[in-house]
Amino acid sequence: MSKGPVLIDIDEGQEAAPDRAPPVPEAAPEGRAMRAAMAGMAVRRPSWLGRAFGALAVALIGAAVSVATWDFVTGLLARAPVLGWTVAGIGAALLGVALLIGLREVAGLARLGRLDALRAEAGAAHHAGDLAAARAVVARLRALYRGRAEVAWGLARLEERAGDVLDADALLALAEAEVLGTLDAAALREVEAAARQVAAITALVPLALADVVAALVANLRMIRAVAVIYGGHSGTLGNWRLARAVMAHLVATGAVAVGDDLIGSLAGGGLVSRLSRRFGEGVINGALTARVGLAAIDLCRPLPRLAMPAPTVSGVLRRALAGLFSRGEEGRG
Repeated sequence: MSKGPVLIDIDEGQEAAPDRAPPVPEAAPEGRAMRAAMAGMAVRRPSWLGRAFGALAVALIGAAVSVATWDFVTGLLARAPVLGWTVAGIGAALLGVALLIGLREVAGLARLGRLDALRAEAGAAHHAGDLAAARAVVARLRALYRGRAEVAWGLARLEERAGDVLDADALLALAEAEVLGTLDAAALREVEAAARQVAAITALVPLALADVVAALVANLRMIRAVAVIYGGHSGTLGNWRLARAVMAHLVATGAVAVGDDLIGSLAGGGLVSRLSRRFGEGVINGALTARVGLAAIDLCRPLPRLAMPAPTVSGVLRRALAGLFSRGEEGRG
């Protein structure tokens, strides 16, 4: 057995050289910023033990702060009555503001609950074909949007034509087309604006974590704006609850994964291969933002989709980035 070096013959046409090595394939963009932002919104619900610990900790800290504040104010009243009464007045005003904030949060949660209940009743009336239940849903829908200028014309048309409709599905479809058409268009504009903003920030801001923070803020603002459009004015707690509901909806429908034809083609190199990687990452983040916005629309609409077609991620993304693509085509021309 030979112990010398092993020689491998290489043809002259196959001579190895660094400049002839194949290029290292670049990983496709995967929407890192939006995935991190979505993971931040989709925090798992803590166990009962964790909730009990949190409640007891808040109660203990609140009691300690209350006792310390009481001792501080009473001691100040004994030493300097004028200053003590001033501090007591400030504390009372602070307590009043906190009470108003709490009432606003409760009212916001109640409005979101009213939208959920109306959508559930509409779905039940649709599946059962119950005309009486459908008329009750339409009456509640008119009461919900009474006084909204943007849907006044649709409400008037609905009131004129509702009496002639004798089918539950047709009545609900009429209410959806006449009342929710304008609101759907406004909500889609908010989603398109958020997708455009997230895509632009991802493409233009090279700072680490800056795109993640921007995507999280833009998505929370978008979800809140969509809720306001459909009548679900919510506070901070309501907005966070809605954001978690949106993420739960995406997980339940399997829409979190990047797997449809649009995003798959983008990530696979059809479009992104001709553009910079940073811009491709922005497009993916914009597409994921569009998915979050469409899920928010589905959860905030007071009626299920019956007659109006559901918007698609590809359509939203195409409209959101239409100006950018048109300018790019003009530049190449």
